[in-house]
Amino acid sequence: MMRQYELVDRVRSYNPNTDEDLLNRAYVYAMRAHGTQKRASGDPFFAHPLEVAALLTDLKLDDATIVAAVLHDTVEDTAATLEEIESMFGPDIRRLVDGLTKIKKLDLVSKKAAQGENFRKLLLAIVDDVRVLLVKLADRLHNMRTLHFMAPEKRLRIAEETAEIYAPLAGRMGMQELREELEELAFRHIKPEAHATVTKRLEEVTEREGSVIGAIERDLKDKLAASGIQADVSGRRKRPYSIWKKMERKSISFEQLSDIFGFRVIVATPEDCYRVLGIVHMTWPMVPGRYKDYISTPKQNDYRSIHTTVVGPGHSRVELQIRTDTMDRIAEYGIAAHAHYKDGRTTELAQYADESRAYQWLRRTVDLLAEGDSPEEFLEHTKLELFHDQVFCFTPKGRLIALPRGATPIDFAYAIHTNVGNSAVGAKINGRIAPLLTELANGDEVEITRAEGQTPPAAWESLVVTGKARAAIRRATRSAVRRQYSGLGRQILERAFGRVDRPFTDEKLKAALKRLARNAVDDVLAAVGRGEMYSGDVVKAVYPDLEPEKRNAPDPKTAAAGSGKGWFELRKGENLKFKLPGEGAGDQVSGDDAIPIRGLGGDLPVRFAPNGGAVPGDRIVGILTPGEGVTIYPIQSPALAAFDNEPERWLDVRWDLDDKAMQRFPARIALNSINEPGSLAQITTTIAEHDGNIDAVAMHRPNPDFTNVTIDLTVWDLKHLSAIISELREKRVISRVERVVG
Repeated sequence: MMRQYELVDRVRSYNPNTDEDLLNRAYVYAMRAHGTQKRASGDPFFAHPLEVAALLTDLKLDDATIVAAVLHDTVEDTAATLEEIESMFGPDIRRLVDGLTKIKKLDLVSKKAAQGENFRKLLLAIVDDVRVLLVKLADRLHNMRTLHFMAPEKRLRIAEETAEIYAPLAGRMGMQELREELEELAFRHIKPEAHATVTKRLEEVTEREGSVIGAIERDLKDKLAASGIQADVSGRRKRPYSIWKKMERKSISFEQLSDIFGFRVIVATPEDCYRVLGIVHMTWPMVPGRYKDYISTPKQNDYRSIHTTVVGPGHSRVELQIRTDTMDRIAEYGIAAHAHYKDGRTTELAQYADESRAYQWLRRTVDLLAEGDSPEEFLEHTKLELFHDQVFCFTPKGRLIALPRGATPIDFAYAIHTNVGNSAVGAKINGRIAPLLTELANGDEVEITRAEGQTPPAAWESLVVTGKARAAIRRATRSAVRRQYSGLGRQILERAFGRVDRPFTDEKLKAALKRLARNAVDDVLAAVGRGEMYSGDVVKAVYPDLEPEKRNAPDPKTAAAGSGKGWFELRKGENLKFKLPGEGAGDQVSGDDAIPIRGLGGDLPVRFAPNGGAVPGDRIVGILTPGEGVTIYPIQSPALAAFDNEPERWLDVRWDLDDKAMQRFPARIALNSINEPGSLAQITTTIAEHDGNIDAVAMHRPNPDFTNVTIDLTVWDLKHLSAIISELREKRVISRVERVVG
C-alpha cells in the first residue's frame, strides 16, 4: 500500500508547486474513514483509492483530481458526508466526489430501460467536469485488475459493463492505452476460453517469429538515421482482444491473420511523419487499401497518426503507426494529456475541454437528452456512436463530417442538421447523382438535395447507422402521425360543435383540459382523431350545461348508402367524400367546402379494409378505429356487423375521384381451379391481359383434383374488377370465381 509521503512525492515529481498539506489531509481523512474495511482480495480497502490516485499521477493530473481519487469512496462506503468534505477540502473537490458517488450507484447492465436511464445519469455526471470521468476510468481499471477476487456472477456483470460502456467511453475520450487494457481484462472474464486460446497462439507465434520484431526495429532505425531523421522505433505484439475481434469481424481463422505485430515510429515534427512514410514505402511494398492519414483528418477523439501496412521481412505483414511525441501522448492519454504539467504549470483542463473534439462529442451526446428520446433510444444512439469506426466526408463547401463506417447520405444529412435530414430527397456524391442508401467512403463530397415539407419515410429508420439519424426519423414519423390524427380530430370536433350550434375554439377546449384529463389541446385532438375519445364527450366537457344531444341515429348501413352531409361533416378525402348520413339527398357538398382527408399516403389516416379492400363503384362506409383512424369498408362487408352497436364510430363516405390522378384500389378474388399444369398461368395471364396488377397469391389444395386460389390485386374501379371476374369465369380450368369482401 502506498504510503503518505510516496503519494506526495509522485505528485511533486511533475508539479513542484503541489499543495502538500491538501494531499496529506486527504490521505489521513480517507484512511480514518475506511478504517478496517477490507476488499474481496483481503487487502485493506484504503489501498484501492490509493491505487486509483497512483494511476492518475501517471497522467500528471492536478491536486484536486488526486484528492478526489483518494476520497472517491468515502461518502458511499463510510460515514463521511459531502458537507464534511466541502468544509475540509473545498467546493471543487466536493463536486468531484459527489459526481463519483452518483456514478457508483448506477447499474449499467440492468434491463434495457433502466440501463438507458442510468447511462444518461452517467454522462450528465461527467459532462460538467471531465475529471470525474478520468477518476472513474482509473477506478474501473484498478477494479478490473483485481476482478478475479469477486464472485463469478458479479465478475461477469462488471466485465460486461466495462466492455459495453467504460472501454468505448475511454476510447471516445482518446485514451487508447486505457481502453485497450479495459477491453483485454473484460475479454478475459467474459470469454475466458477464447482469451486463453488466442493468448496461447500468440505466444507460439512470438516464440517462432519474435526475432522479426528486433530485425525490423534495427533496419528501420538505420534507414531513418541515414536520412537524418531521429526516431524512436518500438515493436509490439497486438493484444488478444484486438486479435479476437478482428477474427470475429472478418470471419477468419488465426492462421489467416497477417498483421499480428505492430510498430510505432515517434518523430519530432509532422513533416518528419511524412518523410518516414516515404522511406518505409520505398523500403517495403505497401499493402493497398491499408494507408490512413489521421494527421490531416484527425479522429473525433483527437487521435492523430499515420497508419500503413507493408510486407516486411519473411513476407509477413507489418502495421506501422507514425506520429510525433505530442500525438503519441494524446493517443495514450487522450483528453488527460492536455492536463500534463509542463515547466511547473498545467494546461487548464476545463478550458481545453471546450475545444476538444472528444469532449465536444460528449456534450453533443448529452444535448440529445433535451430531444425527449426514451432511455432505450438514447442508449442505442450512444452505443452506436461509441462503437463504430469512422469515415470522413465533405460538404460542397469543404466542411468535414465524420460518420460511422457504413453511413449513407441520409446519415450525412442528419449529421449536418436535423432539418436537412428531414427534408432530404436526393444526393450527389462526388458530383454524380446517387441513391440515398449508397454507402459513403472516405473522402466523398456529398451534396444533399432538399424539398421543404418533406417527411422522412419510417423505413429510413432501419437503413441508417447513426443514432442521431434514427432518433430524428422516429421523432419526425411520430410527429407526422400525430399531425394526421390531430387534423382528423379537429375536423370531427368542428362538425360536432356545429351540430349543437356552439362555437369551437382552442381557447375553449384549453379551459376544459382538466375535465378531459389531457395536458394539451393537441392531446385532445389526437385522441378524438384516433377514436380514443368520443366527440360528444368533448362537447359536454366544454359546455357542461348543454342539453345532451338526442341521437336517433338511423341504421348506419342504410344511412351510408344515402347522400347526406355525414356524421361529422367530413367532406373530402383522397378520392373520398365524408358526409353525414340521414340528411337530405339534395344537399350537395361543394369542392370548396371539402376537407382533405388523407387516404393511402395523404394528410389524414384513412386506409382500406384489410381483407378485400374497396374499389370505386362500391357503396362504402368509414369506421373510426381507435389508434388507426378511418377504415373504409364496402357496405356489404360482413365485418361491419361487429360495429352495429357503436353508431358513433360510423362515417358516411363517398368516392370523389380525381380524373387527372389515376389510382388503383385494392380488391380480393377467390377461385376454385382444376389442378392441372398451366392452370395458374392461365389465371395470371388473364388478369394481366385485362390490366390487373397482382399483389399476392395464396393457394390451398383441399383435394388432389382442385386448388383454391386467393388473389389480392389492384384495379381501377368496380367495372374493371367485374370485367376481370367475367373473363376468368370463361376459362375451362376455373370452376368458380367470386369477389371476397372482408
